[in-house]
Amino acid sequence: MNEEQVWLDQARRGDKVAFGKIIEAYQGPVFNLAYRMLNNSGEAEEAAQEAFIRAYTRLDSYNPNHKFSTWLLSITSNYCIDLIRKRRAILLSIDEPLPPHPSLMSEKSAAPEPQLVQSEQQEMVQSLLAELAPEYREAVVLRYWHELSYEEIAEMMDTTVSAIKSRLFRARKQLAEIGIAQGLQPEADGMGFSY
Repeated sequence: MNEEQVWLDQARRGDKVAFGKIIEAYQGPVFNLAYRMLNNSGEAEEAAQEAFIRAYTRLDSYNPNHKFSTWLLSITSNYCIDLIRKRRAILLSIDEPLPPHPSLMSEKSAAPEPQLVQSEQQEMVQSLLAELAPEYREAVVLRYWHELSYEEIAEMMDTTVSAIKSRLFRARKQLAEIGIAQGLQPEADGMGFSY
């Protein structure tokens, strides 16, 4: 039995310290998923907190035959989709582009030029992601940032593997069209996949 499983077993019996260790282990991936989906660090922090609260209160529904990370990221992405839908329902818009969260920045380099280029790339990636429909954005983030398999994504999004492949294909096509319309070069999107 690995350490994570021990923490989960203890947390299921009400051990809050053990669940705190789970939070420490997964706070980065949960926050990064929420940030990529919501494009707002404040909302991403709140979403991450809410995801952990929901996970803690639903630990009895977790199936140990599945990966815990998949289950936790599913809770996170579902909560983020709910927030996105609420945003659209009340017609909230954010007019100013938001800078990338510091946790998404890599190690500082000696020269400011590479940092500027990296910052611009991250802002461009975030703005491209914001153009996608929530289900496309979720699939892209889970596949290319969290490197989940098609099967894991399908399980999280409660759909089929072929539907996930289709969403990813359409998302890449849409990203290419947006990028070309904005004068960007294909494959220069910083996301690790080509159009």
